[in-house]
Amino acid sequence: MTSVADSQLTHRVSLHGEAILTSPRWNKGTAFSIDERKAFGLTGRLPFRVNTLDEQCDRAYDQLLSREEPLRKNTFLQSLKDQNWVLYYALLSRHLRELIPIIYTPTEASTLAEAISNYSHLFRRSEGLYLTFPTQDSMEEDFIEQTRGRQIDLIVCSDAEQILGIGDQGVGISTAKSAIYTLLAGVDPGKALSVTLDVGTDNEDLLNDHLYVGWPHKRVRGEEYDQFIDKFVQLVRKYHPHCLLHFEDFGVTNAKRLLDKYRDKHAVFNDDVQGTGAVTLACIMSAVGVTKSKLADQRFVVFGAGSAGLGITRQLRDGMVAIDGVDQAEANKRFFLIDRFGLIKASLGAEKIREGLQEFVRADAEWADVPANERGEIGLLEVVRKVRPTVLIGCSTRAGAFSEAVVRAMAQGTERPIILPLSNPSRLHEVTPQDANDWTAGKALLATGSPFPPCKLPNGKEYVVAECNNALIYPGLGLGAVLAQARTMTDTMIIAGARRLASLAPALGDPDDALLPDFGDAPAVNYEVAVAVVEQAIAEGSAGVGWATDEVRARVQEAQWKPLYGTYVYDPEGGRA
Repeated sequence: MTSVADSQLTHRVSLHGEAILTSPRWNKGTAFSIDERKAFGLTGRLPFRVNTLDEQCDRAYDQLLSREEPLRKNTFLQSLKDQNWVLYYALLSRHLRELIPIIYTPTEASTLAEAISNYSHLFRRSEGLYLTFPTQDSMEEDFIEQTRGRQIDLIVCSDAEQILGIGDQGVGISTAKSAIYTLLAGVDPGKALSVTLDVGTDNEDLLNDHLYVGWPHKRVRGEEYDQFIDKFVQLVRKYHPHCLLHFEDFGVTNAKRLLDKYRDKHAVFNDDVQGTGAVTLACIMSAVGVTKSKLADQRFVVFGAGSAGLGITRQLRDGMVAIDGVDQAEANKRFFLIDRFGLIKASLGAEKIREGLQEFVRADAEWADVPANERGEIGLLEVVRKVRPTVLIGCSTRAGAFSEAVVRAMAQGTERPIILPLSNPSRLHEVTPQDANDWTAGKALLATGSPFPPCKLPNGKEYVVAECNNALIYPGLGLGAVLAQARTMTDTMIIAGARRLASLAPALGDPDDALLPDFGDAPAVNYEVAVAVVEQAIAEGSAGVGWATDEVRARVQEAQWKPLYGTYVYDPEGGRA
């Protein structure tokens, strides 16, 4: 990590002439000074004018605006990233709220989802490390080739089986996730590595596409898959034992299983499981702050029991245990999970109760007096009527599932219903915020998985709808774990980050304001999250650094990489990577 802002640093660089202009890490373009141009053989390679970074950002932004279609904006920004890291991140940071959906929101079909699903057709230049099942004999050699001489703080890996909103994409890309770590938390992009784990695809469109750049083979599963993944993880542990390993977009049968397999052996993190749970925990903690209650006082109905729903449930349960001191078995009783077979209850049988759900299975005797359908399944409305939940969470991708009858039934059972339709994209939300607001007479506390405009309250005021976006927390969690040199990402570190995020909620000052901070404040928010994670790691003995608690804030700030140009000195023995 950089110890001070890059603009105050002098870098000794061995690249010269065309080589430095084609290195995205070192290229400054027209911002090279007169002295630097002479030293690096660039005087005749650049036009006369020396630009400031601000001027370069103005030019790049004008160029971006000339492209009307979101996909063209995405490809422009990717091209800029391939040329100049500092300019890329400086431009994004100046227009954060506007440009994040272009580079990061895979659930919006017009932007990143289209870029990912058309990856093979848009492919121009490789980025990161590609490890493919049929060439695994050379995996260690390929891994070393990409990482030799580099300090790696972050590795983001994906097998691209379950990209949110668009499913199996075969090779996929994990670079966008890595870029968010840099943009919102200050992880040095030169110390981050994106890894594609290509084990094939079950996407027939890709298998039949003659331009598909991945391995055109049905997805490998079972023992062969596990051995391939383990071979990669062991290389990470061998060569970069202090880095954070981030699992991204793994399928429902692998995401939690792999997390559980490796979390006690290395600092690993799965955003789809833990990040979604952490940001939801923070959101609900701010909501119970508004209602002057506790997590342990809540009754939760979670509609959608896949990786995200189960991850949210576990995180909320663990938060309840850690914060309110509730016994885990007792905390489990506060949750009622519903999937495509209705309420998760014992009579569904092992074939219908997915791995990981067992501790939340309800006894049939509790529901003997509740109407069921012809298959014995109990639906959402019946569950809401019986449980009278205080919190209703949706991660089902079933648009409109929170019907007027469901929402009104919930409102009859609690004064301030906490309703979180988190499914993405917005067209798949279980209920629109305005409908939920109207059906509860303006009493609902709301957060969504995608951006929504404010709601009109009955008194004419506007209610700000929080966006439950993982990027408000996972970059800070990751940075904190890296800086603490933690061997594992503990549950208590994640909870500490969630509590810090919750403490920043505008709703704690005004109940009609958002349950989470505005996304435009994400860099400052993730700094606070990182500080909380490091402080917790130190307090619990998980940290590998010997920092005093009172120096953590300064240490984190000093360590953050910032998109600023330093001064370059030519040195044949200097840096290249």
